[in-house]
Amino acid sequence: MRPNLLRCDLLIALLALGLLLAWEASGWDRSLARSFGTAAGFAWRDTWWAAHVLHDGGRWLGAAVLLLVVVDAARPLLPGPDRRERLFWLATTVAVALLVPALKRISRTSCPWELAEFGGTVPYVPHWLIGLSDGGPGHCFPSGHAVTAFAFFGVYFLWRPHRPVLARRVLAGVGVTGLVFGLTQLARGAHFPSHTFWSAWLCWTLFVLAAAARQALDGKPQDQPAPLLG
Repeated sequence: MRPNLLRCDLLIALLALGLLLAWEASGWDRSLARSFGTAAGFAWRDTWWAAHVLHDGGRWLGAAVLLLVVVDAARPLLPGPDRRERLFWLATTVAVALLVPALKRISRTSCPWELAEFGGTVPYVPHWLIGLSDGGPGHCFPSGHAVTAFAFFGVYFLWRPHRPVLARRVLAGVGVTGLVFGLTQLARGAHFPSHTFWSAWLCWTLFVLAAAARQALDGKPQDQPAPLLG
């Protein structure tokens, strides 16, 4: 990977982090949640399209795509990356898909539908007040469902040096799908927007760090890829 491209990836991560911090300071999380929830709760929480099609169906979609990536690593479906590359990015994708949702298990942040403001019983405590519990069940930050899509940023990194047009289409598809999943969980009261944004940032940053580590271990640049933009 060209050093300037890796710097571009890192710059995107840093710029996104700045935007995330600005979002956190804005207080828009709760404002947007109020567009879908009231003191009576979230009307779309258990609707068929949100709970079953986009939430449960999204999990099945993620499993199907992962299976496709596994098959491609075992028996390449398209010419391009060698098997070592495919296995590396498959392993990284699985690691990211497990690591980011695992952060929820230690989170003390409860979901919006647990808050008193939206018909629950616990007060709102910002998730960035690490270690401070709101007294509820917690385990709601970051968004695990959004990672079902964002974990496939790795497919973009896999194909970028070999088929840049395909890679950009994958990146766009992953991004849009992750945001749709995030909007679904916002409408259901399962997550605030920031929970989705942090999931996207964590996934992207972990893949960038994986790319940097792979470049350092290889000790030489990879095939000349096309940049993200241009």
